[in-house]
Amino acid sequence: MTKLILTLLSLLFSIIFLGQDFLHREGQKLVDSKGKNVVLRGLGLGGWMVQEGYMLQTQPFASPQYMIKQKIQDLIGRENTTAFYKAYKANGITKQDIDSLAAWGFNSIRLPMHYNLYTPPVETEKNGEISWIEDGFTMTDNLLKWCAENKIYLILDLHAAPGGQGNDAAISDYDTTKPSLWQSEANQKKMIALWKKLASRYKDNPWIGAYDIINEPNWNFTGTNKNGCDENSNGPLRELMIAVTKAIREVDTNHLIFIEGNCWGNNYNGIFPLWDENMALSFHKYWNYNTTASIQKMLDYRTEYDVPIWMGESGENSNVWFKEAISLVEKNNIGWAFWPMKKIENISGITSVTKIPEYDILLKYWKDGGEKPSADFAKKTLMKIADNYKMENVTVKPDVIDAMFRQIQTNDTKAYKKHSIPGKIFASQYDLGTNGYAYLDKDFVNYRVETGNFEEWNKGNTMRNDGVDILPCKDSGSNGYQVSFIEDGEWLQFTTEVAKTKTYKVAIRYSSIKGIGQIYFETDNGKKSKSVILPATGSDTDWKTVTLSGLQLNAGSNKVRVIFEKGGFNLNYLDFKVEK
Repeated sequence: MTKLILTLLSLLFSIIFLGQDFLHREGQKLVDSKGKNVVLRGLGLGGWMVQEGYMLQTQPFASPQYMIKQKIQDLIGRENTTAFYKAYKANGITKQDIDSLAAWGFNSIRLPMHYNLYTPPVETEKNGEISWIEDGFTMTDNLLKWCAENKIYLILDLHAAPGGQGNDAAISDYDTTKPSLWQSEANQKKMIALWKKLASRYKDNPWIGAYDIINEPNWNFTGTNKNGCDENSNGPLRELMIAVTKAIREVDTNHLIFIEGNCWGNNYNGIFPLWDENMALSFHKYWNYNTTASIQKMLDYRTEYDVPIWMGESGENSNVWFKEAISLVEKNNIGWAFWPMKKIENISGITSVTKIPEYDILLKYWKDGGEKPSADFAKKTLMKIADNYKMENVTVKPDVIDAMFRQIQTNDTKAYKKHSIPGKIFASQYDLGTNGYAYLDKDFVNYRVETGNFEEWNKGNTMRNDGVDILPCKDSGSNGYQVSFIEDGEWLQFTTEVAKTKTYKVAIRYSSIKGIGQIYFETDNGKKSKSVILPATGSDTDWKTVTLSGLQLNAGSNKVRVIFEKGGFNLNYLDFKVEK
């Protein structure tokens, strides 16, 4: 009996004290090894281990990864497909990516894992055994090393569980022709074994921030909503999460565990009471209002069950929405992880992968059929796309990063780039900042709450993630972009460096089909120019120049606003010159 008591005391000591070296729960807070409150500011590496069709523009004809892979294989064959995915994974996330995230201000990373990089599908296993694949573990080991070097927490997220955990098939690569996670005991056993294997491997590493044991389950066990939003018990989900926790704790008493409810992580009916002392609740937030009411249920859970909460996934909206959402959760001491790291032609993420014209040919074939591209053409195209995923080849989005970090602290604006006067200023390079301060646009955020309709906050869906509507521009002398869909009363602000106190004239480069525009300029010292009329040019691609004179600017820094009294035109650039 004495030996048993000593063993139990030793186990209790390891749970209480050894676990303190790791990110862990302390009441309703997440704290580090020194007991300091930690607000996780994270990014999900979506698309790296689990591809989703919308990220590669293969939706809706190929949304889950297995369908995307089949489309590729049908074009270039099995061997070339293997080579493509090897390059895609090698380029998708590197040390340079993690170094960049740390420099921008992120202190955590959420890794969406596909189980099939760690263990084969149950259909290929023999006699019910569970075997292992080294690829996923090696990728995770490398990522963890880069995170530790940058003092960034790595949160392991089982995004695609064996068999797939939701009817929203693309999220978990669910193949509806095979048993899902919930329809197969073998799949559930494999999931439990995978988590035990991961926990055993990483149990002593304090830079593993947490285990997010199942991403966005969305399944109807007893309810009518196929994504589990009307479930009242969620019994199978609770039972599986308990079994996973038990398996983890057999080898790892150190690490925090995140759990998620049904209905894409948000339906916690029947999940309580909690079953582990070092646990936190995750919720996902997309497109709804950024009010306290929008997170009140999770706040209530935090209080009632004395447990931390975490916004484990969010994004795919405008910079204004990002600022509002992050401000809301941080005000309530809730950490966050945004989504995703990289996708093709992306304005709402922190980076964008360049799409090449040849890729459009593949997309058109996959969607509509017709003449089949040659294997050689398709392989070269796909390998170029894989190369474009390298950090040095993506386009970094400074406006998104600014919204996530600087803008939640202040409404002050800053220059998008250095603008010297005299000189040319492109309309798309207006200040970094939020709506009403750096610019004014009437459509600047998307709320998909009551109607479920999706409306773009940026009709151009190009270059920047604000409400300002930007399109590609082919006018000579442009930077490749134009501001379009201009409405009455909107405006843009530019922080400028003026060489001398002078009176300036401004050449305004614009186009319009039939609308007659009207604008004036206003400076931060209250000076206003006269208004100037912009007559219709007859076409959106027929560009003309109108000159406004008499703009008085002082030497030094000036914030100049371009006020659109009447919209209906496209704006390319403003060229400031000293008036003689």
